[in-house]
Amino acid sequence: RIIQESEATVPAGAPLIEIGDPVDLEVAAELLSTEAVKVKAGAPVRIDGWGGPPISGRVKRIDPAGFLKISALGIEEQRVRAVIDFVDPPAAWSQLGHDFRVVVHVRVWNGDNVLLVPVSALYRKGEDWAAFAIKNGRARTTPIKIGHRNAREAEVLSGLSAGD
Repeated sequence: RIIQESEATVPAGAPLIEIGDPVDLEVAAELLSTEAVKVKAGAPVRIDGWGGPPISGRVKRIDPAGFLKISALGIEEQRVRAVIDFVDPPAAWSQLGHDFRVVVHVRVWNGDNVLLVPVSALYRKGEDWAAFAIKNGRARTTPIKIGHRNAREAEVLSGLSAGD
């Protein structure tokens, strides 16, 4: 990275250029603070949205301090930086470079034999969650208990069975 791009008087000791080793590349992702508290060092990460195939990574650390950022919609958001190392060999990510845009997907939980429903199928009924299930040929409100969830899916703990 060139810090001083044109002729100018430069104070003694001021950096002019930064040189890095591409093999030491890492991803610095900004997470919403409400999401960052769920992320632990060592969590697996899928990195995509950079123009090449998905890359595997692992969370190296979550910074201990957040910062304020204004979203594209003008909303103030508290963000926390997560540093991610690559797990795949350098050949898989050799086309990436400094300040490239990537999308990271951090796994904060996983389970075996989990019944999932789209969150768009859920709605509130009082303080509880509910979904429509077909019973005797009709859609019926069915109270359910949910566990983990993200923006797309929710884990069903009780109230529904596979196929409902």
